[in-house]
Formats: sequence, structure tokens, C-alpha cells
Amino acid sequence: MTKRKHRGGRVTPSPNSPTSTLDTPERTPRLTLPRPASITPRRGAVKPGVVGLRRPVPDAIGRPPYAATGQPPATRGSNVSSPDVIARMRVAGALAAEVLLEVGAAVAPGVTTDELDAITHAAAIARDCYPSPLNYRGFPKSVCTSVNEVICHGIPDSRPLADGDIVNIDVTVYHDGVHGDTNATFFVGDVDPESQRLVRETRVAMYKGIEAVRPGGHVYDIGRAIEEHAIAQRLGVVREFIGHGIGEQFHGGLQILHYFDTRADTVLEPGMTFTIEPMITLGSPDLRVWDDGWTAVTIDGSRSAQFEHTLVVTERGAEILTVTADGGCAADLAAGA
Repeated sequence: MTKRKHRGGRVTPSPNSPTSTLDTPERTPRLTLPRPASITPRRGAVKPGVVGLRRPVPDAIGRPPYAATGQPPATRGSNVSSPDVIARMRVAGALAAEVLLEVGAAVAPGVTTDELDAITHAAAIARDCYPSPLNYRGFPKSVCTSVNEVICHGIPDSRPLADGDIVNIDVTVYHDGVHGDTNATFFVGDVDPESQRLVRETRVAMYKGIEAVRPGGHVYDIGRAIEEHAIAQRLGVVREFIGHGIGEQFHGGLQILHYFDTRADTVLEPGMTFTIEPMITLGSPDLRVWDDGWTAVTIDGSRSAQFEHTLVVTERGAEILTVTADGGCAADLAAGA
């Protein structure tokens, strides 16, 4: 689940001009992107369906602090995680990677996003995990499913996936006191070439951001690498939602921008744990939020894709934590890599 700037992951209905918490005035302007000639906007193609009841979690499963109230505690503590927390995050990350692979394997035309929620919920419980999105600031389901022009935080419902759709599945699990957060965008049946290109280049953009991580570097190095790749591919970068610190808290204090801004000058240190999760669009990245307060969609109806890993800064670069024991992950399967 992505973090909206300075709101810790909660989507609020003021989508067009969020205020940055960063202090100095310099920032790169947003690129105006022409739409590829082969793509016609499908404004409003995704409509909200019926949202089912919240799925129960067995009493034996450990719960995050917000599970009952919906309100996470205030962000606190260092941006650098302890060796014990990082060790536990490796386990939680591997479990999240397993769940995402299991859910992704179920993606097919005719499957509803609520069925994907049911699979996610059961897969998390089977691994002694709490599905972190469930009741986080009131989110009603156990996973985010974002179809076509939905940028992020789509609520699973009765809508069946259609041949030619793309769908992002954002899985976070809470296990042994820490969170593991990962997502991938999947093809549904026969997907048009431009949508395939969008998904594949979004995956590349995520890895460009990860490759930019090094101790002594800056957060803006990550955003610069992602934005440069997107611009080269004539794609848009969503600015309203960003990566975030993670560990014992679902959304920590670190803000990881996916575009270049010199004000994002936090120095990267070994032991920092955070997500990189760029949202990339075929057309304009401008967005609006549905009345549900969560579902963010492109205003022009263009498609959006996203990939995400949780990682830790090491002495040499970055270690990806959201991979299975054998190093596998949905990001390397979903995009046909």
C-alpha cells in the first residue's frame, strides 16, 4: 500500500495539488506527455462494484496496533532498523512474496477482484500473517487491486477481470511484529502492446530506483533514476503517492519520491528499510480520487502500472527483502521478464 505524501498511506480526496512537507523551493516541473497514437482513453472504464464484508482473522494471528481501531500510532523512532527488525523483515518479506505469487497465479478473465482478496486473505492466514491493509485507516479489505486506470488503492469488489485488463495486486503482511510490502502488475488474458510496454517499463523503472540506492547517497537519487527512465519512455510519473519507511510500522517516516526533487535530500544509511513503488502512466499522471476516499484513478483514463519491493540499505547498495527463499518474486514473472 502506497503512502500519500505526509498522510501515512491514507488516500484523501484532495488529489490535484498536495502540499509537500519538504522545505526548499527547487523542484523539476512535471513533463507534459502526449498520448501514444495507438491508445484511446477509456474514461471511466472501471466502475465500482459491490464491496463484500470484511473477512475475519483468527484470534491466534498476531495483529498490528491499528487492527481493532483502524488508527495507526504516530510515526516514531529512527529511520534505521535494528538487526533484529531487519532479520524479522526478511521473513515477513519472503512471506509477502509467496502470497503475491499465489494471488497472481489466480489472475484470469472472469475472476473478480473480491476473489483475489479471498485468496490473499487465506494465503496470509495460512502463513500466520495478518493482511496489513485490513482496517488500516478503515480500509475494508485485505489487499489492494488496481485495474487499468486505477493508480493505486483499488478496493476489491464484485467486478470481474476482463480479457485485456491489467491489474496491480498490492500485498502487505504483518508477521512477528513487522510488515513486508510488495506489489506487481499482471496481464489479464490478451493485453494490447502499449499496455504491455507500460507494465514492462514500470518494472524496469522500479529496478532503476533500487539500483540507485547506496549508503551516502540521497533519496533524490532514487527519484531521478525512476523519472529519467519514464521520461525516456514517454511515460508519466505519479507524484501524489510515494514509497515509505517500513518495519514495525506499516508506514514509517521516510518519504521515497519517485521523481527528482532536490528537497528529497535525506542521506541513505545502512539499515534504512523502505519501499520503492513507482506508479507510471501511459498518459497524464494527473489523478482524482473516487468518493470511497481510496481509489485513485488517472483523470484522462490512461492506464497505470506499478511494481514494489521492500528493501534495506546495505554497506554496498540495497538488499531486496520481498523475495522468496529461492530469490523469486512476482515482479519477475508478471511482466514477462
